[in-house]
Amino acid sequence: MDSDYYGLRQQPFQMRPDARLFYASSVHRRGFAHLAYGLAQREGFIVITGEIGAGKTTLIDRMCGELDQSLVVARLATTQLSGDDMLRMVADGFGAEPEGNKAAVLRGITAVLRRPGPRHLLIVDEAQGLSFGALEELRMLSNLTLPGQPPLQTILLGQPQLGRLLASPELEQLRQRVLASYHLVGLTAAETGAYVMHRLRGAGWQGRPAWDEAALAAVHRFTGGIPRRINRLCTRVMLSGALEEAETISAAMVEVTAMELEEDLAGPSPASLPALPAVSAHSTATPSWMTRPQPEPAVLETAMAASEGSAGMASMPAPIAAAPSPAVPSPAVPNRVPPETSTVAAGKRRGWFSQLFSGSSGARPR
Repeated sequence: MDSDYYGLRQQPFQMRPDARLFYASSVHRRGFAHLAYGLAQREGFIVITGEIGAGKTTLIDRMCGELDQSLVVARLATTQLSGDDMLRMVADGFGAEPEGNKAAVLRGITAVLRRPGPRHLLIVDEAQGLSFGALEELRMLSNLTLPGQPPLQTILLGQPQLGRLLASPELEQLRQRVLASYHLVGLTAAETGAYVMHRLRGAGWQGRPAWDEAALAAVHRFTGGIPRRINRLCTRVMLSGALEEAETISAAMVEVTAMELEEDLAGPSPASLPALPAVSAHSTATPSWMTRPQPEPAVLETAMAASEGSAGMASMPAPIAAAPSPAVPSPAVPNRVPPETSTVAAGKRRGWFSQLFSGSSGARPR
């Protein structure tokens, strides 16, 4: 209804991840660079953590869109598994026979991983739910080797509990195999405003409705800069605006809508609502093992610079053009904010990732 009223092509704040609307915040750019650095190592584990809705799945979707046939990728999203069931899921993901006893399943996985040709990448989402047994089986699979390189690399995605899980003494051996890790936090206030404008433009926004700067600041205040929270709040704000036939989104509209959302979820008494959790864009509440140095700064900067090159990986700006700068544009004069054309650049930015896996990348860390 709000999309029709404001003349948008699509819903700008849909909840499901959409790599086409990826917004390259400073946090996500750095997370992407850590992924690139880790993949360049061609072995071990990469760990990405973040709050619910921080953009982990979107980041991985963006990365997978840059991969070519040099990698076979299997993605697992069901992690409440025993060690044996985890092996069966891995076998099924890579096309091996998942039935039979554990020894038979392991033989099948080993045979697939040792075939000549592409390497294998396993992506495990919601990994904070893995048991010690399942994580140990993943570690054991990482011990498989071929002449010249290991055949399997694993990315673990999860909520902050994953970092604390991996800090357990029982997982010391796995922890030693983590070559890159990063924790995604919320967007800054300026980036939150730019994110809202980016999503609107991606949906064909022509300046209706205009957004007060105070309204964008309120969105950040009520969401902590977490993208999924922003999407949920802004969806309801846009609906309210359409119902009220509002041409400008104000801070008061955002505040009222935020309280209505909390009332819907927490009960009918706004007076008893707890304070909304804020996620600082500079939070350091991560396990100590995740804050240890991984790639040297110069190496990471090389990876980030390579991601922006003409032959680079994904060139982090989204395929649908983003706001021109992190600074929040003044929405009070909507006719000065020109609509931007959707330019989905699928397939144009695979070079750097391809080089990572072919061994020809000059940016590969040493």
